[in-house]
Amino acid sequence: MPLALLALAISAFGIGTTEFVMMGLLPDVADDLGTSVPTAGYLVSAYALGVVIGAPLLTALGSRIPRRRMLVALMAVFTVGNLASAFAPDFGLLVAGRLLAGLPHGAFFGVGAVVAARLVREGRQARAVATMFLGLTIANIVGVPAATLLGQHLGWRATFLVVAAIGLVAMASLARLIPPLPAEQPTGLGGELRALAHPQVLLGLLTTVFGFAGIFAVYSYLASMMTEVTGFAAGTVPVVLALFGIGMTLGALAAGPLTDRALRPTLYGSLAALALVLAAFHFTAQVKWAALVSVVVIGAVGFLTTTPLQMLVMNKARQAPTLAAASNQSAFNLANAGGAWVGGLALSAGWGWTSPTLVGAVLAAVGLAVAVAAGLLDRGAPDGSRIVAHGTESAGSAAGAAHAGSAGDAEGAAAGAVRPPLSSGS
Repeated sequence: MPLALLALAISAFGIGTTEFVMMGLLPDVADDLGTSVPTAGYLVSAYALGVVIGAPLLTALGSRIPRRRMLVALMAVFTVGNLASAFAPDFGLLVAGRLLAGLPHGAFFGVGAVVAARLVREGRQARAVATMFLGLTIANIVGVPAATLLGQHLGWRATFLVVAAIGLVAMASLARLIPPLPAEQPTGLGGELRALAHPQVLLGLLTTVFGFAGIFAVYSYLASMMTEVTGFAAGTVPVVLALFGIGMTLGALAAGPLTDRALRPTLYGSLAALALVLAAFHFTAQVKWAALVSVVVIGAVGFLTTTPLQMLVMNKARQAPTLAAASNQSAFNLANAGGAWVGGLALSAGWGWTSPTLVGAVLAAVGLAVAVAAGLLDRGAPDGSRIVAHGTESAGSAAGAAHAGSAGDAEGAAAGAVRPPLSSGS
């Protein structure tokens, strides 16, 4: 794989740390700022709302900016948002800081996914995208537990200062390792909206919303569930989060090859498994060893869905792959916000700490139903627009279509081609 993918993975590590660490810090933040855990859960929703707003907005505003410069600028906003969170004097300003930190998230992964796909040969695009997302999963093994532990001992503000430092490292690595790549040739607002209006793109986004809402209905309150139901001490929470991260990493490692080989079967299988394991977690949460196994499996099958969903919308929105990929990140984080909100409603209703697991199972099952419906509709589509086992379309061709016509640029001739400029291995 090209070395440039390392810069994307480092950035994803920082983004993943700040996105997921709040779940482990909710009890500490709630205690420090004098609010309840369900209310503190709005900090999860605030970040997700930032992603939902920022993904299409920043992607559109930066459509003419060269890709490397765009990625660095997005990480700069991310860094400022985490600094604002670290120094927020009250809950309201902390919510604002989390919102700001979330704004560049979707646009970064949208741009990064297309850049990653352009760096490798056809047939390996899903693996390249999965490599970038591997930074997210490693964040859940190393970054989130370490940041949670740091927050418990030095205060939650120290956590956001460290994440801001990671943001600075990510900016430097992007500037150094990402090759010069031109911005996409603008297709016009109408063309981009038409690409996003493709029924398969819309159904893919809807699948993302429901499927991932199932995960976040549970994960948002995992720390409290482990202490209140399973009986773990608060100091064990970082270990539990690390296990979730291990599961995510296993899912990410499997997602690339499986998606390159069979996109829809990978998506169906992962969503079905997610619904089942979330339902089972309602019971296994009572037993320590079974709860830990469930946490790993939830992380694995949950993250196994990310690459096929990202590739599906990129493949279908051929005229605007970056906007589609960014919009999918909005969908992921709409799921984040919605899942945390629905899970909080179940808790506030007094249904018990394990009630979000059943809510999550229902949401994942709805996501599976939408995905299957999309697949059935796709069977009747012309071959040129169908996604079959090996994918008749590829992220590379999608990127190439988006960049066609830029041959006048010094870099434009290679815009849609295999292009590993810093490493011969692809």
